[in-house]
Amino acid sequence: MFNYVMKKVLGTKNERELKKIRPLVARVAELEPRMKALKPEDFPRLTAEWKAQVQKGRSLDELMPEAFALVREAGVRALGMRHFDVQLIGGAVLHSGKIAEMKTGEGKTLVATLPCVLNALSGRGVHVVTVNDYLARRDSEWMGRLYRYCGLSTGVIVHGLTDRERQEAYGSDITYGQNNEFGFDYLRDNMKFRLQDYVQGELNFAIVDEVDSILIDEARTPLIISGPSDESSDLYYKVNQVIPSMIRDVDFTVDEKSRTIVMTDSGVEKMEKKLSVGNLYAPEEIETLHHVEQALRAHHLYRNEVDYVVKEGEVIIVDEFTGRLMPGRRWSDGLHQAVEAKEGVKIENENQTLATISFQNYFRMYSKLAGMTGTADTEAEEFAKTYNIDVVVVPTNRKNVRQDSEDVVYKTEGEKFNAICDEIGARNQKGQPVLVGTVSVAKSEVVSSLLKRRGIPHNVLNAKHHQREAEIVAQAGRKGAVTISTNMAGRGTDIILGGNPEMMAKHEVGPEPDAPMEGEEEAAFLARKEEWAQRLEARTAELRAQTAAEHEQVVGLGGLHIVGTERHESRRIDNQLRGRAGRQGDPGSSLFYLSLEDELMRIFGSERIQGLMSRMGMKDGEQIEHPWLTKAIEGAQKKVEAHNFDIRKNLLEYDDVMNQQRRSIYRLRRMVLGFGAGVPVVEYDEDPKTKKKTRKEQVFTWDDARENVLDLLEDLVIDMVGASCPNRMADWNLDGLAAMVKDQFGIEMKFAQPASSKAAEARQVIEEQVFNVVEKAYRAKEEELGKDPDGIPVLRRWEQYLYLQAIDQQWKDHLLSMDHLRQGIGLRGYGQKDPKQEYKKEGYEMFVQMTWRVKSAVIGNLLRLQIVRQETAEEIEAKRLAMQRRAMQRITESHADAGAGADGEQEKPRAKQETVVRTQPKVGRNDPCPCGSGKKYKKCHGANEVSA
Repeated sequence: MFNYVMKKVLGTKNERELKKIRPLVARVAELEPRMKALKPEDFPRLTAEWKAQVQKGRSLDELMPEAFALVREAGVRALGMRHFDVQLIGGAVLHSGKIAEMKTGEGKTLVATLPCVLNALSGRGVHVVTVNDYLARRDSEWMGRLYRYCGLSTGVIVHGLTDRERQEAYGSDITYGQNNEFGFDYLRDNMKFRLQDYVQGELNFAIVDEVDSILIDEARTPLIISGPSDESSDLYYKVNQVIPSMIRDVDFTVDEKSRTIVMTDSGVEKMEKKLSVGNLYAPEEIETLHHVEQALRAHHLYRNEVDYVVKEGEVIIVDEFTGRLMPGRRWSDGLHQAVEAKEGVKIENENQTLATISFQNYFRMYSKLAGMTGTADTEAEEFAKTYNIDVVVVPTNRKNVRQDSEDVVYKTEGEKFNAICDEIGARNQKGQPVLVGTVSVAKSEVVSSLLKRRGIPHNVLNAKHHQREAEIVAQAGRKGAVTISTNMAGRGTDIILGGNPEMMAKHEVGPEPDAPMEGEEEAAFLARKEEWAQRLEARTAELRAQTAAEHEQVVGLGGLHIVGTERHESRRIDNQLRGRAGRQGDPGSSLFYLSLEDELMRIFGSERIQGLMSRMGMKDGEQIEHPWLTKAIEGAQKKVEAHNFDIRKNLLEYDDVMNQQRRSIYRLRRMVLGFGAGVPVVEYDEDPKTKKKTRKEQVFTWDDARENVLDLLEDLVIDMVGASCPNRMADWNLDGLAAMVKDQFGIEMKFAQPASSKAAEARQVIEEQVFNVVEKAYRAKEEELGKDPDGIPVLRRWEQYLYLQAIDQQWKDHLLSMDHLRQGIGLRGYGQKDPKQEYKKEGYEMFVQMTWRVKSAVIGNLLRLQIVRQETAEEIEAKRLAMQRRAMQRITESHADAGAGADGEQEKPRAKQETVVRTQPKVGRNDPCPCGSGKKYKKCHGANEVSA
C-alpha cells in the first residue's frame, strides 16, 4: 500500500527518468532555427570545433543539446527524416549508458545517430552492435549519409574482412558490426605479436541494437577460438554403435527441462558389457563415460531439422531463437562430434580451446554500454545484475491501438494447426495481411505444407540469407500477404502497411553497381552508378503513390494480423512477434494458438493446465479461451525464463573466475608487446563498489622491459629460497637449493651454513647472494649479445619474444586444465562442497602455478640463450680448404712414421706433443660437412681422417 501511495505521489522510477530528460527536448527545439540557418559546410566545421573543445576538457553532457539539434537538422537534410521528440528522449537514454525500450517502428536506427555523433566527439570511437551482417551493412550505409554530412567517418565490421580492412573500419568515428565479430576480434587481437597488428582499438562506447537478443539470448554460449587437438575420433563411432540398444526410462532417464540424461544402474551395466569396460566410473574410464553421456544427449535431446540440419555432409547448428543456420559454429565439449557420429557424417577433429570469452564479460569491458530494443523491461532485473545498466521505457510517438486477444488452447497439435489454417484462410480471403510466427524451422514447414494444400499463396522465411529475409519481411504488410517465419526472423526491418516502396524499387531496379566492369573506366563506372541512383529514386517515387493507396486499404481491413503457432519459452520473444503489428499508431491484432502437446505446455505447464481443462469440461476439437489459462501459460514461461537465467548466471559465475585470469594475462601480454613500441596501451580500471571505470594510458619503454625481467628474476629467487629454507632452520636444504639454482639458471653455486641464527635474516642474505650472482650472469649475457643497428640491446628483443612464447604456451595449457577442472567440479557437490567455490579456489591455485611457469621459462631460456651466427659462403670455403690442408698433412705425417719404423732398427723418437686449442666447433661424423657439399662429414672430408 505504501509503495502504491509513493508511486502516485512521486511517480515511478521510469516516469522520474523521463521527467529529467524533457528539458533537453525543449532546449533542442529552441536551437532548431539556428541549425536550420547553417550552411552545409558549417556542419563538419562545428563537429571539428566540438572535438577540439572535448579534447580540452568540455564535457559531452554540456554539448548534448547542441549536438542533438545539429543531428536532427542533418537527418532532415541527408535522409529526409526529422527526429521525433520521443527519439530525442531515446537518444538521451542511450547517451546516459542505459537501455531504451522503444516499440517496433519507433525508428531505433535513427535514434542511435544522436548518441553516436555526440560520443564520437571524444575521438575514442563508437561501436554499434547488430544481430547480423545485413543490418550492419544496411545501417552503416543508410545512417552513414548523416554522419558524413556532419564530417564523421563510418566503418562496418562483417565476416570475411582482412585485418587491414578491419583496422580501417575500427579507425572510423563510428563503427557498425555484427556481435560475434566484435568478440572474436578482441580474442584474435590478444593472440597477435605486434601492437600495430591489433585491429579493435579502445572499447569506449557501445550501443547494442536488439540488446535483449544479444546480451540475453545469445549469452548462454561463450565465444571460443579453438585449434585442433591430438585426440582421436574413433571412440565417438564406437560409442555411437551401442547407443541404440539403450532403452529410455529403463537404461536412462531424460530431464527435458535441464536437458540432461542420467543412466540407471542397469544402463551402466549394459554399457560396460557392450564396451568391454570393467568400471565405467573408474578414473581411467572418465573419458569413455563422457563420450557415452554426450552420445545419449545427441540421440535423445538434439533433433535434426530442429536443433541442427545436415547439409552437404556437415552438421550445422540452427539458432534456437531465430531459426537461422550458424555455419562455422560448433557445440563444445564433444557434443558436436557425438551428433556427427549419430548422423553418420565425417567427424571433425576434437578441438582445444585457445581463447574464450562470454558475451557478458566482453561487453562489460566497454567504458560505457547502452542498448535499444522493443522488449527489455521483462529482463530489467538481469540487465541490472549482470551489466549494471537500467531499462527506461520510452513512450511511443503515437498511441498503440493493436488488439491482443487471449490465447486459444486445443487438446492436440493437429486440431491447433487446422484452426490456424482456418484463421489464415479467413483473413486472407478479405485481403488482410497475416504474419505467422513459429518457434522452429520444422514448424514453419508444417504450416507451409498445410497452406499449400488449401491453395493459399504465402512466403516462408528459411533464414538462410539475411537480405532476402529483410525483403520478404518488409513486404509482409501488403494487401493479401501471408508470411511464415520464426518468431525473430527479419528483426530490425519494419513492416509498413501497403508495402515498403524503397525495398520494392531496389528489387525491381536491381543491386547497386559496386565495382567497375572489366575494362570499364572510372568515369564510366561513376556515370553508371549515378544512372542507377536516378532510376531508383524515380521508381521509388512512383511506388510511393501506389503503396500509400494500398496502406489506406490495409488500414481499413484492420492492419497486420499476427498469428502465433505456440508460445515461445520467453514472454519477451512473444512480445517481439506481437510488436510487428501496430507500428506508429497503425491498427493491428494478434492471437496465439496453443495445444497441450506443445513443448512448453508438455514440459513446464501440463499438469496445472490439464487440471484447468478438465474442470472446464473441454472436449476433443474444442477450443478454450480464458484469462486463467493465459496466466497459467505465463507462469510456465516464467519458470523457463528463471531456468534460462540460472544457466546464464551459472555460466557467468564460472567465466568470472576465468575473466580475472584472462584480463590479467591479456594485460601482461599487451605490456610485453608495448615494450619499445611507442604505442600507448589503454586500460580501464573498474571500482568494485561504484562500478565506475577510470581510463589509464601508458607507454612502455625498453627500460621498462629490463626492469620487468629483473622483477621476474627477484620473484623466482624469493620463491626458490623460500621453498628450500622454511622458517625452521633445521629443515633447510641448501644442497637442494643449489640443485634448483643449477636447474633454473644453469649456474653452479655452493651455500655455507648461515652466520645468523634468525631464519628471516639468513634467508634474506641467501636471496641477495643468489640474486647478485644471477643478475651478474644476466648483465654478462646482455653485454655478450651487444646492440642492434638501432642501438637497442639485442637481449631486449629476445626477452620480448621469449616472454610472449611462454605466455601463449602456458595460457593454452592452462585453458585446457581449466576445461578439465570444470568438467569434473560438479562431483564435489557429493562431498558436501560448493563446486563454484572449489572451482574458484583451485582455478586460482592453477593460475598462480601457471604464472610461475611463465617466469621460470622466460628467465631460464634467457640465461641459456646462445646466438649462433650464420656463416658466409667465403667463411665456409676457407674452413673447407683449411680442413683439407690439415687432412693432407696428417696423411703425410702418418706415412712418414710408418716408413721409419719399417726401414730402421729403432723407431724414430716422437716429436714433442703440443697443446692444440680448437678454434672451431668439433664436427660430428654424421653432421653435414662444413664444405657445403650436402654429404655427411664421414662420407666427405671426414673420409680422409678414416683412411688416415
